[in-house]
Amino acid sequence: MATRTSSCVAETIWSDIKSGRSVTDDQLSILHFLFGKNFERATRIIDQGGVKRISAEPSTRFLYQVIGESRRKEEYICFADHHCTCYSFFYDIVNRGEQLCCKHQLAARLAEAVGVCAEVKVSDEELALLLSRI
Repeated sequence: MATRTSSCVAETIWSDIKSGRSVTDDQLSILHFLFGKNFERATRIIDQGGVKRISAEPSTRFLYQVIGESRRKEEYICFADHHCTCYSFFYDIVNRGEQLCCKHQLAARLAEAVGVCAEVKVSDEELALLLSRI
């Protein structure tokens, strides 16, 4: 029950941020309360310009490519609402159910909501090739 309530609260906050294209201190506090350290890490990723929105044409399908915080600067393919290719997604979210989402998903959601994603346009074929490497 707590997970469903937290998820509903988060969705409301994301919607409010996206409609205003800015984040208030209250919204930041709520998101930090809901997501903890993952949210802090997500904001660092955004501050470093680590979120790309890759859009395919003509289909308009899209995904996010989010850079990790490790020295290797790995790039993770992320669907903000549903999936990330990082280890934490599978371990903390899928296997243990301890988190609602990983820091890469949070970074993608927040960057999109405030409009700070780097936009990359590719063909549908290029997007399919990118997805085939997962």
